[in-house]
Amino acid sequence: MATVIIPTPLRRFTNNTAKLQIDAENIDETVNELTVNFPELKKHLLDDQGQIRSFVNIFVGDDDIRNLQAGKTTVKSDTVISIVPAIAGGSI
Repeated sequence: MATVIIPTPLRRFTNNTAKLQIDAENIDETVNELTVNFPELKKHLLDDQGQIRSFVNIFVGDDDIRNLQAGKTTVKSDTVISIVPAIAGGSI
C-alpha cells in the first residue's frame, strides 16, 4: 500500500492522522479512496467536477503529478504521496 502524507491543515478531517496507507493503482484512485473514507476531505481536494483542485499540489516522491500523468500517475506499494495545499495570504 502507498503511504499518503496528510498536511497539518487537513488532519482534522482524518482524525488527526498524519500518514495513511491506501491501496490504489493511481492518484485518482488514491484521492477517491481518501474521500470515501474521509468525506470531509472531498471539498478540500476536489472541485465540483470531481477533479483535483488547482491549488492542491500532489507529489509522488519528489515529483509533482502535473509533471507526470496527473491523476493517472501510477502508484506502487512503496510510493510516498504528499498532499500540499497552497498557502495564500501574508505580506512582505
